[in-house]
Amino acid sequence: MSPTERTTYVLVDGENIDATLGNSILTRRPQPDERPRWDRLLTFAEATWAQPVRGLFFLAANGDLPASFIQALQAMSYRPIPLSGAPNEKVVDIAIQRTLEALRDREDDVLLLSHDSDFVPQIADLCDGRRIGLVSFTEFRSREYAALAERGLQFFDLEYDVRAFRTELPRLRIIPIDEFNPLDFL
Repeated sequence: MSPTERTTYVLVDGENIDATLGNSILTRRPQPDERPRWDRLLTFAEATWAQPVRGLFFLAANGDLPASFIQALQAMSYRPIPLSGAPNEKVVDIAIQRTLEALRDREDDVLLLSHDSDFVPQIADLCDGRRIGLVSFTEFRSREYAALAERGLQFFDLEYDVRAFRTELPRLRIIPIDEFNPLDFL
């Protein structure tokens, strides 16, 4: 990679996505075939902004390192970042906030995967002309991000845009009339 070539940093708030999928969409623990295909996220990011990507996958690992999951992430070219801290610390959020702050001093682009409003100040700081995106389940994304759209923040849906799932999730969403197909409901 040349020194002037930009990179897209893909930051994954793993526990936020897992909690939203399990608690809000499926209302149960996801089965293996219902989990996101994380490699599709990197492929999407690379194709969307036509540049190299670096995937950073943040996860809480207080006393337990999920070795098989770590190996799977590494095999997909992610850099797993297992974190620990005091019980009252949101270690994943803290690490992502620090990473977003560190990226201010670089010219790279950022794609954050989370619904959490804890990152709004850092994302706002990065809306400085670089490409910045938020991937989430649209209906669960914090509304606090909406104001950043006029400053360049792009929004992507994990299921519909990224196509990170092998099966259709049982989501209730507002359907643009141009996408409405009555056969989907008959």
